[in-house]
Amino acid sequence: MTVTSARELFEGGVAVITGAGAGIGAGLARYAHRLGMTTVLADIDKAAVESLRDELDDTGATAVAEHCDVRDPDAVAALAEHVYHDRGPVRLLVNNAGVEQFGYLWDTPIANWNRVMDVNVSGVFHGVRAFLPRMMAHDSPTWVWNLSSIGGVAAVPLQAPYIISKHAVLALTECLRMEVELSGHAHRIHVHAVLPGAVKSNIFEAAGGVDAGEANADVGAAESQRAAMLDIKAEAMDPLAAAQVIFDQSAQGRFYLLTQPEYVGSAMAERAQVLTTQVPPQLRTQRRFDPARQ
Repeated sequence: MTVTSARELFEGGVAVITGAGAGIGAGLARYAHRLGMTTVLADIDKAAVESLRDELDDTGATAVAEHCDVRDPDAVAALAEHVYHDRGPVRLLVNNAGVEQFGYLWDTPIANWNRVMDVNVSGVFHGVRAFLPRMMAHDSPTWVWNLSSIGGVAAVPLQAPYIISKHAVLALTECLRMEVELSGHAHRIHVHAVLPGAVKSNIFEAAGGVDAGEANADVGAAESQRAAMLDIKAEAMDPLAAAQVIFDQSAQGRFYLLTQPEYVGSAMAERAQVLTTQVPPQLRTQRRFDPARQ
């Protein structure tokens, strides 16, 4: 199939985006809608997706707000059933919902650890399990984008649960791509790993931290890391611009979709070098975002 643009691929199709209420999820939703897709906005924050739906409804193509907690496999399965029944086959599934966590790993509350893993990892699995069989049952081309992160190819102190989860999503997506090929569906089900760099969102403000009531918990270290991430956010990429890059790279047939190709690509190369040389992880100054290296 000859591809000339993202519009050629996606216009007129149905997009389902989890975590669509804010950040890169909202950016992807806005851009999908701009391409003429029926956009299903799924999020645990019902008010956020309803507000985005109202915004997008003024511009033409259909937008639908759906309350969905991706931690709940039954809720995700119900979302898939509802979308296929009411909107038709899904052309683009974006498993994007994600949360952050700051603090030393040994200070991380168990509930916060479970929240990160349940949303960031199990949420992607639930999306794949609910939607992929339905995608396979239709003859038209479809796309699955799973959101990893630049953190999926890095080691960062004081954010271990998030970093672990994004490594897991990257591995899940790489395995999924091979399994789709093994099953004989790769000619029309296109699996992609999305690795955003610094993109503006409220993920750092909403991140979990350390319980001040826990004996010897280092609250200061957690909040210092939050502050450092908020400094990076001030220089981060606009979500709509990031979405355009992702859609364009997907149309080009790339597997790894990088919001800032040079910036994220350098982290990937650095990770490869670490694994090749087997040098232990080194504590260093936090990687800074350079807007000139997009």
